[in-house]
Amino acid sequence: MEAFIHGMALAFGLILPLGVQNVFILNQGATHKRFTSALPAVITAGVCDTLLISLAVAGVSIIILSFEWLRTVMFLIGFIFLLYMGWLMWRETPEVKNHQESNPFSAKRQIIFAASVSLLNPHAILDTIGVIGTSSLVYTGHEKWIFTIACILISWMWFLALALTGEKIGQIDKDGKLLKRMNQFSAIIIWVMAVYMGAQLF
Repeated sequence: MEAFIHGMALAFGLILPLGVQNVFILNQGATHKRFTSALPAVITAGVCDTLLISLAVAGVSIIILSFEWLRTVMFLIGFIFLLYMGWLMWRETPEVKNHQESNPFSAKRQIIFAASVSLLNPHAILDTIGVIGTSSLVYTGHEKWIFTIACILISWMWFLALALTGEKIGQIDKDGKLLKRMNQFSAIIIWVMAVYMGAQLF
């Protein structure tokens, strides 16, 4: 029970801040008429987090990121991608029809972007390794499994909650103005993260 509570608290603390991944999932929930239409983004983000947490607990990711050149490449790719994604989000203009439908990302586009904001975000990866990976070292055997499952469970629950919250926002927004502001706000957050990431390169 101690390992389970520890894992849940740790994962929740890491995932709670409004980062690029959270903003994207919330945005997808808001821009789709039905919650199920945003599931590709939710499932992809959940799978990516499951992979990162598993690698962190296994210690594999620590070995990979011990190479300085690899860290630099990750930050460079992340910087370029976030600039591009911010631009796409900013220019995305909701086309409201019957006060409900908008012009959302397709399932394929959701999967690509959700995977990208999950796997091309060096800070998220380093946080997972530094916090979850290191914390898991105090556990062995079945306790480590329980700790890992708790972290993964929180990630999936959080992404589902974000998409549902986004859906409610989309239902309240009858004329699309709030959705447009939300897109622009999302773009600004993404650009701020990109600038911060770019600063790490220098």
